[in-house]
Amino acid sequence: MADFSHKFSTAKKGTPKKACNYALRFARGDFLVVYDAEDRPEPDQLRKAVKRFREAPPETACLQARLSIDNADDSWIARMFALDYAVWFKALLPGLDSLGVPMPLGGTSNHFRTSILRAVGGWDPFNVTEDADLGIRLAQLGYGISMLDSTTFEEAPVRLGSWLKQRSRWLKGYMQTWLVHMRDPAALTRRVGWRGVLAMQLFLGGAVWSALFNPVLWLVFVVSCVCLRSHGDLRAVEMLARISGLGLLAANVLLSGLAISGARRKMVLVWCALCFTFYWVLISVAAYRGLWQLVFKPFYWEKTAHGQGRSHDIPGS
Repeated sequence: MADFSHKFSTAKKGTPKKACNYALRFARGDFLVVYDAEDRPEPDQLRKAVKRFREAPPETACLQARLSIDNADDSWIARMFALDYAVWFKALLPGLDSLGVPMPLGGTSNHFRTSILRAVGGWDPFNVTEDADLGIRLAQLGYGISMLDSTTFEEAPVRLGSWLKQRSRWLKGYMQTWLVHMRDPAALTRRVGWRGVLAMQLFLGGAVWSALFNPVLWLVFVVSCVCLRSHGDLRAVEMLARISGLGLLAANVLLSGLAISGARRKMVLVWCALCFTFYWVLISVAAYRGLWQLVFKPFYWEKTAHGQGRSHDIPGS
């Protein structure tokens, strides 16, 4: 097995996907895995991946291991990030896997069949979430992705500035991926089916649009309520207030519920429910920042600072 132990983060202009494409030329093994430099995979993960590939159909191109945050207690932002990961890698991605629909890859702990990765041209060097793009592209070309029953532990950003840069890049990359693959919706539907298209709208488009529309709903709700206090007989304003209020309530209850479902300890449930609304506002800030960069700096890669946390022990080790 060829093992890239990190994403070659020293690549020029902060573009590890270009370094991965360069390194792919020298990979000689049947299988290949990408790890971030700070990752700590479970010791038997490579053996599990090889065994799973041997048992899987030949069109299975990639296995995505679970990612779990091991420094959630370092800060509030790290705790919320850990809940994000718990929802994404323990609920949403396994759900996509069970449905057999396109799965956006998580960026690290991706185990590939080297021959298929070469056949599809590797990673898109211009997409800042090249992993998510590759997952959708593999599905369009008829290849499969499955979850691997193994966990890789990694560090979450512990400072708001680092988190904001990373989340802005992710959302900008989701926008890029959505725009690229939605250029021809009819062709996309033929390749992945209507369920695949719907999954893409919900998990890529939904992540972006919900973040962008969240502050709009808040603005409409607040302005409508202020107008109602001044002009209580305006039925249209009252309707706007009700619609925006119900939208905010439904969305925040859903997101808080998903976060609570990902919490490992009961003591964080109330804390999570109270804080996730504010966390979603921060995600909206990151989304608008990503949208600005998509227009003016579409290929700019903002690196994520690591080594800022205090606790990095793997649970149970």
